[in-house]
Amino acid sequence: MAATYDLIVHGGEVVNHDGRGAADVGVRDGKIVAIGDLSQASAAQRFNAAGLHVLPGVIDTQVHFREPGLEWKEDLESGSRGAVLGGVVAVFEMPNTEPTTTDPDALADKLARAKGRMHCDHAFYVGGTHENASFLGELERLPGCCGIKVFMGASTGTLLVQDDEGVEQVLRHVNRRAAFHSEDEYRLADRRSLARTGDWTSHPEVRDAQAAIESTERLLRIARKLGKRIHVLHVTTAEEVEILARHKDVASVEMTPQHLTLEGPEAYERLKGFAQMNPPIREARHRAGLWRGLAAGVTDVIGSDHAPHTREEKARPYPASPSGMPGVQTLVPVMLTHVAEGRLSLERFVDLTSHGANRLFGMADKGRLAVGYDADLTIVDLKARRTITHAAQANRAGWTPFDGMEAKGWPMATIIRGRVVMRDDEVVAEGTGEPVRFAETLAG
Repeated sequence: MAATYDLIVHGGEVVNHDGRGAADVGVRDGKIVAIGDLSQASAAQRFNAAGLHVLPGVIDTQVHFREPGLEWKEDLESGSRGAVLGGVVAVFEMPNTEPTTTDPDALADKLARAKGRMHCDHAFYVGGTHENASFLGELERLPGCCGIKVFMGASTGTLLVQDDEGVEQVLRHVNRRAAFHSEDEYRLADRRSLARTGDWTSHPEVRDAQAAIESTERLLRIARKLGKRIHVLHVTTAEEVEILARHKDVASVEMTPQHLTLEGPEAYERLKGFAQMNPPIREARHRAGLWRGLAAGVTDVIGSDHAPHTREEKARPYPASPSGMPGVQTLVPVMLTHVAEGRLSLERFVDLTSHGANRLFGMADKGRLAVGYDADLTIVDLKARRTITHAAQANRAGWTPFDGMEAKGWPMATIIRGRVVMRDDEVVAEGTGEPVRFAETLAG
């Protein structure tokens, strides 16, 4: 008797740990239970993926959805809507909200806010501070927590641990991999006077490459001294890539689509405040250095660092304009464009957007298109040519730094735990996101 499934995705080219090739994917009770020729099987629902590529669900391990406290910029519903429209099945959300996510009650509040409202699966970082350092070992084990996040340089919000002693205290108390915004606050403070009013090209002078390099060198010394695992977010300099390549036993590396795509000063002249983020978009030699590191395998994950601000806020003359840009909805099409243009393979894209998150963060049942894992699939059309526009963005701010860019490749469907959530640029199942589970925090 032929097997019966809840869902069969058929006719597509599967790209996973086994390479790439024609295969069907069978789903039962939200899990992948078969990969292969399922043409004789029956299913309650069938998804025709002919002409499309079926990838492991894309995971964005760095987003700022601004809720609670800053909902005029973004909230958990709108941010997750952009995620699934962009082919993203799960997000890790950052703690620099108001109030900050630095204690059990704040984490529980975010999980409660997400229930029934977020369209993708989700986990939340707890912010590491001087005050809560001694409790971080307990906080990082709470359900729904993806890890500890530390700001060594000031960015949006009030979280900051700029001193070596504070960083050391944080790392002494954590056991999971801790994530860091690595810019040297002391150097940033010394250079703030270099900001030229209304001139965004001065942003990478204020927050220069040396501020990032010095901070990362400090962070590596502490991590190695204590034997702790660290994750360096949004790496931007060629020098950091070379340094981090010598410390892969303790350090993992994130890069963003915007740092791999945009470069100064052109981006600042064209986009003005829309190009402002921390660490900054840098000049061509640094972008080239990032691509060398990605090709060499130094890069572990791609994260969007989705961090919206309103158009009105961004229009303030620099340095009054805030740093951050949307990105969760455009991560897949922007990076698929790099695939189309030969900068990375589709298999490497999968490793950076799914397998890497699974490895680094110990996701219990996500990040692989394999039997036994959640049926999370990002289905893409590599032949599609679409223009990215402000108007199509779900973020509450209503803009993207990639407005007008022709994307070469597009997400056609987002399937989360066997449920089709997005299809053909429309969210078709709302509010079904659930907390992500991690091997290091499983109960029992």
